[in-house]
Amino acid sequence: MKKICCILFYFIAVYTTAQTYNREHINAKALTQYDKAVEKLADGFIKEAIPDLQKIISIDSNFIDAYLSLAGAYGELKKYDAAIFFYNKAFSKDSIYGKPYLLPYSINLAGAGKFEDALEAVNIFLSVPGLSERSIKSAAYRKRCYAFAVDYQHKHPDNHYVFAPMNLGDSINTANLEYYPSVTIDDSLLVFTKKENGREDFMESSFKNGLYSKAKTIQGDINIEPFKGAISVSADGEWLIFAGNFRNGLGDYDLYISYATPDGWSEPENLGPNVNSGYWDSSPSLSPDNHILYFSSNRPGGYGGADLYMSIRQPNGKWGPAINMGSNFNTIGDEMAPYIHADNQTIYFTSNGLPGYGETDLYISRKDTAGVWSVPENLGYPINTIETEGSMVVAADGMTAYYASDRADSRGGLDLYKFILREDIRPHKTLYVKGKVFDNKTKKGLPCTVELIDNANNSILMHVQTDELGKYFVPLPSGKSYTFLVNRKGYLFYSELYSFAHRLSDSTYIKDIPLQPIELNSSLTFQNIQFETNSAKILPVSLIELNKLLQLLKENKTVQVQISGHTDNSGIENNNLILSTNRAKAVVQYLTDNGIAAARLQYKGYGSSKPIADNNTEEGRAKNRRTEFVITGL
Repeated sequence: MKKICCILFYFIAVYTTAQTYNREHINAKALTQYDKAVEKLADGFIKEAIPDLQKIISIDSNFIDAYLSLAGAYGELKKYDAAIFFYNKAFSKDSIYGKPYLLPYSINLAGAGKFEDALEAVNIFLSVPGLSERSIKSAAYRKRCYAFAVDYQHKHPDNHYVFAPMNLGDSINTANLEYYPSVTIDDSLLVFTKKENGREDFMESSFKNGLYSKAKTIQGDINIEPFKGAISVSADGEWLIFAGNFRNGLGDYDLYISYATPDGWSEPENLGPNVNSGYWDSSPSLSPDNHILYFSSNRPGGYGGADLYMSIRQPNGKWGPAINMGSNFNTIGDEMAPYIHADNQTIYFTSNGLPGYGETDLYISRKDTAGVWSVPENLGYPINTIETEGSMVVAADGMTAYYASDRADSRGGLDLYKFILREDIRPHKTLYVKGKVFDNKTKKGLPCTVELIDNANNSILMHVQTDELGKYFVPLPSGKSYTFLVNRKGYLFYSELYSFAHRLSDSTYIKDIPLQPIELNSSLTFQNIQFETNSAKILPVSLIELNKLLQLLKENKTVQVQISGHTDNSGIENNNLILSTNRAKAVVQYLTDNGIAAARLQYKGYGSSKPIADNNTEEGRAKNRRTEFVITGL
């Protein structure tokens, strides 16, 4: 279709009646050579025809058809500025003859980011009498796109943003097609799809000391079948989920999973009928806690062509039924290539049904504190263009984006590039904590649940299940404060406070966690039980840990505990004793209010009599102001 449209633009000049321009006055030699150049264009030899057209213009500088064909050729090569230059040359010689070309002229103006000029040009085109219904429909579509672009620019002025995609180089890109990139949270592994001679293979490259290793085919059964597509690597690099057209599939394309093992990637497993359908299921993206799988499918019952869906991983490790993500995301068009960032709050995807610049654009949506996704927002020009935009992923730093494009410096067709995102469409910078959970006595690894709680609203941001050896990996989005909770039946829970609300850190965290078995005299210091200043009123953030203690007591119905309150040595000791006692009592009151028998609970205030740190520093005093509990009965 693209070639047909291109040829149409070349030939339209031949059949348009000029007002003042007359081909009979054109140099005969130029006319003969022009016919040969048009044959090259018709056969798809666009680059080869350009020198011929330039030579024709040098023979006869009034040959408007040659200028228009040259403009069309440059437009097909996406050399928009050159196309605009030659359209303007033609218009300057005869503006009446050039009017039917104002539509392709406007497209090239928009391609160069000159949307106000494009809007003006298409409006003039629509005023031309005798336009076909097809031309009017096409121009009206372009007009809507240009109007959207102009409005977007007015609402998002950013004179300082520089869009400068950098080709990932010869270690990654070849004369073949490279697309659908995916990266781990530490940027150490890049995976992508490569298409060569009709076959698609999954590739991998490691990133170290600022350089990408030579990309190689991912080993194992994952690449046996020739027809594959989108691939997504988990944040920790342990899982690969991908789309493939395999013999054991349920539909056109299915989603499969492969796991990293000491012997390489495991044999791919079909994700089953809860995820896959009898239709096209592709474009996977795995949440950073491996808890939710986002993907695209054209199964019946959606809003249009391909819709966005999600599947939630169940406690037994199986994937739950696919859930359509609703009309907030999906349109009568195609929504594809979802990518959930490591912050677990920001999703990017493509759509040709939402308002945009033309073809397929990239959009962003953010999850609010109530877990509701925002109305998708177009990423704007120049990330989005009048062409088709494909998948995009964003590194954990929240700034570096990877995508596929066929820019001028491409090694051949689609290449992989990276660029810096505009600030207002960035996700949270994300770090991570990883380690091993183990029994404090036996030192044996413990499979258990790890949760990351947003302190602002007490909601679970990440929900991770450790592996059989107790190993875990949890992303930590910056810009907020979190409580990190580890829970296993038969053990005291573990909590840790991570605060990025007022600072950014370039560190990652390695933390092995010993869990204490529930036994007599085992104890735990709360990390984030907070009260109003000089008061025993419990602040809402405290409920994160208090509810874990509540859960422990409900699961272990004979356990008895004592709540202990402590202060630093500031102020009068008697006041400190009273305050610490009242705070311990307030915790007991919360537990009894929520169904725990008072006979199982005790409380005691110690004031500043049992410091665990130096009271001469603020950091030490903060540690001394604490609440604890100890098992007093089983």
